[in-house]
Amino acid sequence: MQTDIYIGIDMGSTGLKAVAFEAGSGATLAAAGDALPHVRLPDGGCELAGTAIRDALVQALRSVSQQLGPRVGQVRALACTGHGAGLYALDAQGELLRGCAVASTDQRAGRRARALAQRLGTELFEDVGCRPWAGQPTLIAAELLETGALQRSAIRHLLFAKDYLAFLLTGELASDASDASTAGLLSLATGRWSPLAFEAAGLSDLAAGTLPPLVPSGTQIGRLLPAQAADCGLPAGLPVASGAIDLLASLMAVGAQQRGQAVAVLGTWCVNAVIAPVREPKPAVGAVVTFGATDQRLYLENSPSSMANIAWLARTLQFPSAAAVVDCAMSVPLGAAGLRFLPFINGAAAGFIGLASHHDRAHMARAVVDAVAALHVQHLSRLASFGLGVPGRVAALGGGARDARVVQLLASLLGHAVERCGDDETGARGAALHAAQSQGAPLDALPAPCNLVEPAPHDAQVCTDFRAGFAELTQQLAPAFALLAGGRP
Repeated sequence: MQTDIYIGIDMGSTGLKAVAFEAGSGATLAAAGDALPHVRLPDGGCELAGTAIRDALVQALRSVSQQLGPRVGQVRALACTGHGAGLYALDAQGELLRGCAVASTDQRAGRRARALAQRLGTELFEDVGCRPWAGQPTLIAAELLETGALQRSAIRHLLFAKDYLAFLLTGELASDASDASTAGLLSLATGRWSPLAFEAAGLSDLAAGTLPPLVPSGTQIGRLLPAQAADCGLPAGLPVASGAIDLLASLMAVGAQQRGQAVAVLGTWCVNAVIAPVREPKPAVGAVVTFGATDQRLYLENSPSSMANIAWLARTLQFPSAAAVVDCAMSVPLGAAGLRFLPFINGAAAGFIGLASHHDRAHMARAVVDAVAALHVQHLSRLASFGLGVPGRVAALGGGARDARVVQLLASLLGHAVERCGDDETGARGAALHAAQSQGAPLDALPAPCNLVEPAPHDAQVCTDFRAGFAELTQQLAPAFALLAGGRP
């Protein structure tokens, strides 16, 4: 008997992957992908050529189809997920303006975001569920329009990462509520595009006509174009479904929505989330996201950033890989002999505190790894303080969850076991689930493999003290780092 296969495509902040999953068992049958060649600009910009996205997409799907061999005929549908925000602006011919997308880690609109937050931050939080931040599509667009890098008349469509992939595959324009809401562009009250969000950015004229129709995740939006099917080696006319933002796709993959547990995504961004019933007044968390369910919200506590700090240290101190940073870090005890790191490498500012002559690269690595885990714990604790999430139940996802030592450090700082979904393809699995859903398959069609990681058997008091000290340090130094960020040329 033939078993259905579903493909999920995940375009994250650093790379693109395509994965084929077997229905029923949830087994990974084929996987392919690579890093995306982002261009980092001296003014804080971060861009990605459209040709690089197209090439990565085709190569990943072609490799998956080749790995599947004769079973490629059992592929029933595919769907895409991706990082949120950033700017994917298309011209009248459906091409990315200036031939490139802008990543959500772009910092050029940082000052604009801070000024807008002071002026309208509270009103925007009430309307769209988040305060202004540099990676929002509207603020990036406003910044590039002001500098002349973009021409207002050239903008025909505004998409998100996953929607751009789906457009390349089908020629259809569509998005979903999770991406629009996470980007701070959707009114929580109406579920429609927020006039205030566009007015606040000075882009009221772009709100009409440029925004794609919103459809529920798991809805078939089109079929694979013949030319794309031929390039990728996939069946012609393959159904393509709408996906969700990568965070929601990952939560869906591990059943977090049904179980009510908090999830820590150890990825480029420090993302921590819980799906819970609608609450009014809104809890004062980082963001409140609507994703289509009228009675539930996605509550977020995020920071820039998580594993990006380890990737930065690997580049800067010339470690061969992020795993090598963790190897080196674990050669010294928690606390790095008094050295601390503020882990906001993609945010306002980051830095070492307490660096002394007796510290070496191992202490620096340990300080960075400790800070990444501690920041996740800080955000998870804030969610818990509002009664969000099942007490004592946290799942760790993302690239950082591949390393059991990082997850064990997280568990130790939390003081309880953490469910580790070390399958680093939860985003793609969630996208594949949306593909399966579009064809009538149940939500448990692609179960994800997970295991429980217990805290390390060392003095719990050491972890408690470190956690408290880290929280106090970040609070005390916040004004200094804000001053540094505001003073950047």
